[in-house]
Amino acid sequence: MKKILIKLIFILIISIITVSGYFYFIGRSLYNKKISEISISIKVEEIRKSKNYTTLDKVPSDYLNAIIAVEDHRFYEHGAVDYVALARAGIKNFQSKSLIEGGSTITQQVAKNLYFIADGDGVDRKIAELMIAEELEKNFSKGEILELYINIIYFGDGYYCVYDASIGYFNKKPIDMNLYESTLLAGIPNAPSVYSPTVNSELSKKRQQKVINDMVKYGYLTKEQADKIIK
Repeated sequence: MKKILIKLIFILIISIITVSGYFYFIGRSLYNKKISEISISIKVEEIRKSKNYTTLDKVPSDYLNAIIAVEDHRFYEHGAVDYVALARAGIKNFQSKSLIEGGSTITQQVAKNLYFIADGDGVDRKIAELMIAEELEKNFSKGEILELYINIIYFGDGYYCVYDASIGYFNKKPIDMNLYESTLLAGIPNAPSVYSPTVNSELSKKRQQKVINDMVKYGYLTKEQADKIIK
């Protein structure tokens, strides 16, 4: 019985190694394909040359804090992957028996939007995305990655950067957004087709409340400041 158990464990280990190797191979193949078509440095340079590209000094600090609080509050503490958030999301999803929380970092979202926005959610894409994210963390600062994020993320209504979204929703440049507008805009990219204020104002406000609550939770706002935003 003991020999059979050892044999089964050995087969299981070999199977896991084989499957992992296969997925790594197809992920690496997709990564190589994307990089060979256009390198990360060239891709980033093209984005920076965009007409409405907005640098971090041209957006309110409240807006940046709102993004970090709601999307990736440990952004400055981890690398391409936040294993703590990933484990927490996995536990919550298991407990609820549904996909209610993700564990993607801001860097992973940048990687996805740079190369894989039209590639579905296959395992190969996830692995290739992680490889791109690792390259981003290696070659760019956190500030540069955050800056890329606000310039390529989708905000709904055909707005693909913070400048267009701020002009489109509020008729003002990003730097002129107030705290209410900053927290509203920060919540949209999670699900633009749901949280865009032109699609559903009530859901947009609920998402905004989530942003505000997270800003209080992680020390970016006081409870008094949060209450004033909603009022």
